[in-house]
This record gives sequence, structure tokens and C-alpha cells, in this order.
Amino acid sequence: MEALPKLSFFSRLLFLLSFFSLSSFSSSLSSSLLHPSIADSAKLHRNYTAISDFRLLNRRKLLDCPHIINPFVKLTVVSVSENLLNEEFINVTVSGVSIPSIEHWVAMITPSKANVDSCPLNEGLYLQTGDLSSLPLLCHYPVKAAYLRSDPDYLRCKKSECRVRSGGRCLQKTCSATLSFHVINFRTDVEFALFGGGFATPCLLLRSQPRPFQNPNAPLYGFLSATDSTGTSMRLSWVSGDKNPQQLKYGQHGTTQTSQVSSFSQNDMCNTPSIQSPAKDFGWHDPGFIHSAVMTQLQPSTTFSYKYGSDQVGWSDEATFTTPPASGDENDFHFLAFGDMGKAPLDSSSVEHYIQPGSISVVNGMTEEVESGKVDAVFHIGDISYATGFLVEWDFFLHLIKPIASRVAYMTAIGNHERDYDKSGSVYRLPDSGGECGVPYETYFQMPTFGKDQPWYSIEMASVHFTVVSTEHPFTPGSPQYEWMKRDMASVNRSRTPWLVFTGHRPMYSSIRGLIPSVDPNFVAAVEPLLLQNKVDLVLFGHVHNYERTCSVFNKVCRGMPFKDINGIDTYDHNNYTAPVHVIIGMAGFSLDEFHTSAERWSLARVAKFGYLRGHATKEKLSLEMVNAVTRAVEDSFSIKKAPIQ
Repeated sequence: MEALPKLSFFSRLLFLLSFFSLSSFSSSLSSSLLHPSIADSAKLHRNYTAISDFRLLNRRKLLDCPHIINPFVKLTVVSVSENLLNEEFINVTVSGVSIPSIEHWVAMITPSKANVDSCPLNEGLYLQTGDLSSLPLLCHYPVKAAYLRSDPDYLRCKKSECRVRSGGRCLQKTCSATLSFHVINFRTDVEFALFGGGFATPCLLLRSQPRPFQNPNAPLYGFLSATDSTGTSMRLSWVSGDKNPQQLKYGQHGTTQTSQVSSFSQNDMCNTPSIQSPAKDFGWHDPGFIHSAVMTQLQPSTTFSYKYGSDQVGWSDEATFTTPPASGDENDFHFLAFGDMGKAPLDSSSVEHYIQPGSISVVNGMTEEVESGKVDAVFHIGDISYATGFLVEWDFFLHLIKPIASRVAYMTAIGNHERDYDKSGSVYRLPDSGGECGVPYETYFQMPTFGKDQPWYSIEMASVHFTVVSTEHPFTPGSPQYEWMKRDMASVNRSRTPWLVFTGHRPMYSSIRGLIPSVDPNFVAAVEPLLLQNKVDLVLFGHVHNYERTCSVFNKVCRGMPFKDINGIDTYDHNNYTAPVHVIIGMAGFSLDEFHTSAERWSLARVAKFGYLRGHATKEKLSLEMVNAVTRAVEDSFSIKKAPIQ
């Protein structure tokens, strides 16, 4: 962006050198602006709270922009109406650029009052940046961003305007770019900002006017969970900007339940005595209010209609859901299971805090399954949204899963990216939750657990008993969770629910060998004997980002092998029970972990593709398929059979 023609040649040259050279030396500047202890933090914090240039923005010094600003430059935001809808794609056009640069980018900021110059009142909170001489880029972390070069016409200036003419000649031509941003109702207004210098050496140029939402209190993102094993009650939770109780209306006669309202604040987030966590500091975003109401007097395996909201804040669209079958029901039971899904931007050119590239295709595949009417429940076993301390990510995640979670019970287990943080009571003293410490997870996903920060439970649907544990909480003998696991699995009536499925986040078996081991030998030593003792049929874990199936294994030894049935499907005979079958199903969104050529003897099937597990249970047979989310092809299938107990 050069100055007006009336400026002297020297002024123009000084401006160009001071601004456009950012693109050429930004990479060398970026490391010098960082304290040595975190200069290589993209590697140091892999799987924690920093991995890409965008996610390291808070660790960048905000450079001073050139004092000579091109007056032609404009930032134009075009939406459906002046006030934003609950969901829309907004076009942001930057025009008047004299010299396009690969380092020009636009950030989406919410709330718009976020300070992008400095944070003088919070300087002491930014010790974790490692740059003690200057403040980070933003008090509030950008929701998302996109480079102008994402518009393929920008760098080649295919969309140009002549700004200054003389004697029939164009003396100054400018270029423009248009980006599309997916926006959902964050309950706070939204603003866009234009930067130069890339993510490494950012320089603020322009800000748009703030755009409020039409209804920041709108009831949104309704999602279901089962409250017990009867199939006669279901919980619906939703998010709103309004703290007053709202109503849930359901069924043919419009039965009404009033919501219970909860929320959480920055004070509920974790941090260490010397370092503020992202959740407590620059990653914080107000979650609004989480409403929850329980529908009662339902019938199992039955479809009902519902809507939620109030006359004051408005009502959701009417939707339908299906209750799961009751415990011991003779009907077939169909379920989907997966872990480590997260979310990804629906505007393909933008970047967000943490992106799980396979999540959209997985959600699309499961949505088709749910819409077919052949899914009774869904189990998401840890690493839910990957918000990791950047709270606005929960809104994106709830929006993404709505086509599934608004139709059937969406049952969850807690993972390391929801719970772990140093000195928080987690088994693992890692920063994986970004300071959330399970608070947002338990506030959003109210499972039938025993109390706060005790996120383990069991539930029965038709012929299956699910024991859902937390691998992040103490699990050794004598701990509350261990004693509960022992009682729960021992109490299962196998004539009523013949299948016992044990599920949690971190696995006991994995072929993947990394710098940080995926398998904790302490967890295996404490819990694996319980699985054998209680004749667990199937064990489902996530955490490792692929699909892997074992033989009937205990203590790393195959105690039983499947045989091929008439259709060539691996079949485990649990009439002669020897040990559980373990399956890793962490292939639902996070970048995949590739397998090595060699594998342990207990590893029978390995697939490094995005997908989910499809389950079908009768009292005599439990059938499972690993579905490729992109092609919908079945990549692996197996079954477990046994005669029913009379």
C-alpha cells in the first residue's frame, strides 16, 4: 500500500521499505521476539495449547505500523443484514491495496471491545508468553483469521481499480480481495481487523465497525443425553445469552419443563501460581448460560417432537428425537462410537485456534446414519471439542454436532484435553486442557455421573451395559473411581444385558510409539485385571488417532483368536470367554497417526483413516464396523457372539 502520488519519492520509498519488507524478514524477526524458552514452542507444546503460527499469536510482539497510511485502503463487511443472524457466511473485502503481500491477513474478533494494541492492566498475567519486554498481540485471542492470499485473485491483482489518472493514463492502481467467514452466534458483537506482517510480525492497519447479533439471547445448539437406563427420560441442554430460566416443550400434548441454568467464569478456570492458563487469560470467552431440562414420562425407542426457548428470547425450530431402548429390551440396538473428533472451520480458507481436519467428514457421515433412523445413541469417548482453553471453540463444536446430538442421546467420556492441568487433581500433570480442568465439559455435557469432578457412570441400552470411566482421574485400588468400577461391572445382570462394554479415553494397547507414551502401564496394571475378572466383551478407547483392533488379549498375550464366519468376518466366540477385545477408535477428526510396518502379535487390524465405529447388538451377537467417513466404505468389521443366558 503506497502513499498518494503527491508524496515525495523519498517518502514513498521509506513507506514501502518500512511496511512491505515485513514479508521478507518476518520469519527471522519472529524468533527474536520470543524468549528462548518458548521460541520453539510449536514443537514443545504439540497436543497442548500451541501448534501453529496462528495459535502462537499471543506470543508475538505487535509492531508499530508505518505512520503513512494509504487512504484508499478499506475494510468492508457484507452480511445478510446489519445485525448478524445465528449463523451466516460473511464476506469481508479489503480494497485499495497498492502492492498485495502474502503477509496481509484479516482477523475475526469477538467481543469487538477486545484491545488489539496493548493490555496494560494485564501485563503481569502474560508471563507464559516468555516475552517479558513487550505485551502480546491481543487481550482477546482472535476467533479465526485468513490470509488475503486465500483469494486466488489477490496476489495477481486480477480485481483492480484505477485510483489516480493523468492524461488518460492510470498512475495508481489498487487491488482487492474478498474472504468468506463462517460466523455463529457468540452472544457478543463481532469485528474484523486487517493486519500486515503475517502471524509472525503482526501490524494492525484497520478495524471494522462492530456487528451485533440480532438476538444474542437466542436459544441455540440443543443436544441430548440419556439420564438413566429406562429409556423414559432424556435431558436436553442448550446455550443462550439469557440467564433467566427458559422452557422445553415436548411431546404430542406440549408438556413443559423449566430449565435449570448454569454457567462458569474465569475464576473457575485453572492456572498455576506463577503462570496464567489460556482459559483464564487470553483464551477466555464468556460462555453465556447453559440451560438444561429433563423430559420425563417418555416411551423407549419412540420418536418425540420438541422445541426450547421462551417468549422473551424466542424459540428454537421444532425438532424430533428418538429415545434409546430400555435396559433388557429385546429390540436390536444400534450405536455409533468414536473419540478425538473436535471441529474444523466451515469456511475453508480460515484458520482457527485448533483444527481437527477429519471432523467435518465424520460428522457428515454420522448425520446420514442418524437421519436414516438406524441410530439409537452416540458415544464420544474423550477429546470432545479440543477447545483447550480457548472457550469460543465450544460454540463451534456444539454447532457442528447439532445434526446428531439434537436427534439421539449424545453420551460422552472425558479426555485429557478436557481435564488435564498441573496441580488440578488430574492423574497427568500436563497442560492439555489449557486450564479448563473439566469445568466447561461437565457444564455442557451433564452425564448421569455421581457428582462434580467425578465424570464416570454406567448406562444400559437394550442388551448392552456401558461402563464409562475417566482415565484422567485416579484409578488405582482404593480410589473412588476404582471402587466404583469394581462394583459396577460386578453388578451387571448378564441375562438382562449380556454385553459388557468398557470405555474411556486413554488406551491399554496401541502400536503407536511416540515421545509421550500413549499407554500408561499404571492404568493397565490397575484396571486390566478387572476387565478379565468381569468378562468384559469389548473395550473402546481413543487418544491415539487411528483405528486398531486386537485379539482377545490380556497382559499383552493373545488368549483367543477370532475365526472367519460364512461371510469372512472375524468372529470372536465368547461362549468360551478368554479375554476382552480392545479397539482404538480415535480416528474421528484429529490428524491421523500413521502405523509403522511392524506390529505386535496382538494387533489384528489397523486403519489410519478418518471414520467412526458402527455398532449393532442383539442378545446373541455384537457386530462392529469401522466406517470410512469420506467414502462410507467399511474398512474393518468383526463380531462377538455368545448364547444368551437363560
